[in-house]
Amino acid sequence: MTTTTQAPTTVPGSVPHSDGAGSFVPVQTRSERPTSYDPADFPRPTGREVNWRHSPLARLAPLFVDEETETGDLAVEYDVDAVAAHLVESSDPDHAPRGEVFRPEDLISATAWKRCPHALHVRIAADEEHDEPFVISLRGTGAERHANGHIVLEAAPNSRATVVLDHSGSAQYAQNVEIIVRDGARLKVVSVQRWEDDAVHAASHQARVDKDAQLTHVVVTFGGSVVRVNPSVRLAGSGAEGRLYGLSFADSGQHLESQVYLHHEGPHTTGDVLYKGALQGASARSVWIGDVLIGSDAVGTDSYEANRNLVLTEGARADSIPNLEIETGDIQGAGHASATGRFDDEQLFYLQARGIAEEEARRLVVIGFLAEIVQRIGIPDLEAQLTAAIERELEDGAA
Repeated sequence: MTTTTQAPTTVPGSVPHSDGAGSFVPVQTRSERPTSYDPADFPRPTGREVNWRHSPLARLAPLFVDEETETGDLAVEYDVDAVAAHLVESSDPDHAPRGEVFRPEDLISATAWKRCPHALHVRIAADEEHDEPFVISLRGTGAERHANGHIVLEAAPNSRATVVLDHSGSAQYAQNVEIIVRDGARLKVVSVQRWEDDAVHAASHQARVDKDAQLTHVVVTFGGSVVRVNPSVRLAGSGAEGRLYGLSFADSGQHLESQVYLHHEGPHTTGDVLYKGALQGASARSVWIGDVLIGSDAVGTDSYEANRNLVLTEGARADSIPNLEIETGDIQGAGHASATGRFDDEQLFYLQARGIAEEEARRLVVIGFLAEIVQRIGIPDLEAQLTAAIERELEDGAA
């Protein structure tokens, strides 16, 4: 279990030591993190906190500021034509279901909550089934522009749908995504980050999955200076399923990060977490922290999490930290794994022995490594786009 020492600042959830010396017990696990809707309850990160120690705070600094953003032209423009018929106007903080699931865990998410008076609320009605994905395009209009956003995605009982959040352009964007999957519903949420190289994006995705419901959550990141997408999923109902997948390709100077939390609350829940990343270029950086908590009532749980990273060049670095906490012994199974390495020499030898040139063999190995995640998306057009994006990344790296 990874721990760190926090600054002696009183925050929600802090507990003083019994010696009365004024020190505070550091947050030990993901489930203990304090939550608050008020940014003032969160001190500015110093880098000593467990949830910030791997993040580039200097580049994230614009998102720590709690102040009104300029009115007028939007820093991030939303194209919601695809979901127009499913928009709901109950979007301010005092109207449910906003806040039914979401609890800010850090300064950025609390600021985004406070500074976004009108959320985008998409509701899939009960028993509706949609084969075609709903694509919401979010385009940044300039890297010097700051935006805060809150999106509510709600799947009513026994509905089925796929929602894609497609990010592009340049912006400084703090984003909250609240996901509610009600009894018997099937929802797939795909968040794609194809930002320009100067963009800064920090997102907190929080979801609750109810009885016999299923959430598939996919994070795909290629562009941006710093992109930090942290999904948190509660499997609250009996028989709930959560499938969390991620794909990233970090180039020189990029920092791509995901802190994943899967909480098994209800009995007979199923969890599957798999994130894969490739890195190339000096100072390319990826961070993955995976926390799974199997609660005391989560009997019959079956859960597994894994992170795999492929380092393609010198100077790239991947940090991978899996954590597993189990509070009941009555489970079907639970495990975690992490691996970071370079090319598999045996795979390269196999391909080269069959007449494939080394450069082409390396390309095939990388594409095959990442294809496992691409193929789980289940949207043919998007899968083709992402495969092409991987090809471009490899071509740029070879140039």
